[in-house]
Amino acid sequence: MYKGSCLCGTVKYEVRGQLGPAIYCHCSRCRKASGTAFATNAGVAAGDFVMIEGETALKAFDSLPGVQRFFCSNCGSSIISRRDTMPDVVRLRLGTLDTPLPVPPTAHYFVASKAEWYEIHDELPHFA
Repeated sequence: MYKGSCLCGTVKYEVRGQLGPAIYCHCSRCRKASGTAFATNAGVAAGDFVMIEGETALKAFDSLPGVQRFFCSNCGSSIISRRDTMPDVVRLRLGTLDTPLPVPPTAHYFVASKAEWYEIHDELPHFA
């Protein structure tokens, strides 16, 4: 089991199952949502993602048709995103985990749209 929370501690959640492979996402939407060069995400079975506290503080933003990004309305921390086409999966923002990540990220995605000022210096696979 994994536990996580937002910056202010209002939103608390548990992942009562496995995390999918962790990845670095360099797409422009993840960069804007995180305010950084990339977001570190992992897929989680929607049924395994359980809100413990602060569900009423969790707000959604439709970043694209059929894609919702959920964040704490108090501190702004991005928590998960969801796609209508994949109702059984949520994308967890791994920076919100309070439990250590068992294995490091496995790849970089959307590197064709990465921040021009950021250079990737590891040997992980890159996908455009």
